[in-house]
Amino acid sequence: MKSKHNTTRIGQIGEDSAVRFLYSQGFEILERNWRSGHLEIDIIAKKENTLHIIEVKCRKQNSLTTPYEALTPNKFRLIQKATEQYILQSEIDCEVQFDLIAATHSSNEECQIDYVPDIRPF
Repeated sequence: MKSKHNTTRIGQIGEDSAVRFLYSQGFEILERNWRSGHLEIDIIAKKENTLHIIEVKCRKQNSLTTPYEALTPNKFRLIQKATEQYILQSEIDCEVQFDLIAATHSSNEECQIDYVPDIRPF
């Protein structure tokens, strides 16, 4: 049985790996774990004139489900709702793109990163 502490730690490693990857690709990180009530956005970044709303899904290498399967229609709707709140509060006026980072955690402290830009899963 997996512990909440271990799951949280793996998620943090995944998000840290995702941020390092995004910096290496020229993204400016605006927010991490931005919240409005029960809504959350993992990473909000900007590149050129596009606001990137990035969901990070991290799984162990031998997990039964993939990071892609973890992004459900309901989760995506919540991300869209959170994005609306962020844009209203920040008064941002630019293109918005939803991205996914699938992070696969191996036995060390690093994750394999798969960046999926402009997701439209549903």
